[in-house]
Amino acid sequence: MSLPQTVSLDEKAKTLDIIDQTLLPSRLTILKLSELDEICNAIKELKVRGAPAIGVAAAIGLYCLCERFSEQEEAAFMARLAETAALLNATRPTAKNLSWALNEMLTEANKAKGFGVAAIKETLKQKAIQLKNQDIAVCKAIGVYGEQLIKSGDTVMTVCNAGALAAVEHGTALAPIYEANRNGKAVSVYALETRPLLQGARLTAYELTENGVDTTVICDNMAASVMATGKVKAIFTGCDRVAAN
Repeated sequence: MSLPQTVSLDEKAKTLDIIDQTLLPSRLTILKLSELDEICNAIKELKVRGAPAIGVAAAIGLYCLCERFSEQEEAAFMARLAETAALLNATRPTAKNLSWALNEMLTEANKAKGFGVAAIKETLKQKAIQLKNQDIAVCKAIGVYGEQLIKSGDTVMTVCNAGALAAVEHGTALAPIYEANRNGKAVSVYALETRPLLQGARLTAYELTENGVDTTVICDNMAASVMATGKVKAIFTGCDRVAAN
C-alpha cells in the first residue's frame, strides 16, 4: 500500500497516530494523539472511522492514555483504566468493534493484576499491538479469498468506504481489489459517491487512485444505469456485521 497505516502506535512517543480522514482528499495529515479528549473527539468527528480502524484506535489509545496515568497503586490504576475505557466507549455506542476492543484490553489488564502497574501497562501495549496485527492479517485474508472472484478486465462497483482507510491496512471490501491489482489483474472501479458524507468520492476514490487502481466516481443515483450497461461484474460493499450464513 502506498498510504501510511490508517492507525498506528508510536512506541517511543507513546502516541496514537491516525490519518485525519476529515481532511482527505485535499490533504494527508497524520495526527499524534495522547490526550483523552483528543482521542474521543477523533472518533466522534470521524477523523478515524470504519469499524476495524475504530477498534484498533481505541485499543492503542487506551494504552497510550494509561502510560500517562499518575496512579501507582494497582487498584487506583485499574479504576481509572475502566473509567477511561467507558469514556472512549461512549464516543460511538453503536460501533461494535469499539466496545469489543476495549473489552479485550480490560480483560487482558485484569489477567496482569498482581504483578504491578508497570506489568499491566506492558500487557496493554502488547495486546494493542496484537489487535492491530490481527486486523492486518484478517483484512489480508479477505483480500486473498475475495481476489479469486475477480477476473482480469473486470469492472467492480463499490459503495461507501471499506478500504484501507477503514482498517489498519488493506481494508475489508476493497482488499480483493488491491490483491487483484497486486497480482497483475487489470481491474477498474466505479465508486459510488455515497451521500451524505461522500465516503466514496472522498475516501474510496482517493485511496484506490493512490494505489494505482483505475477509478471513476459516479453519483449514487447512476448505479442502476451503469449496471444496466453490463459493465459491472461485481459489487463490493462493506457492512456493519456479517452473519455466519
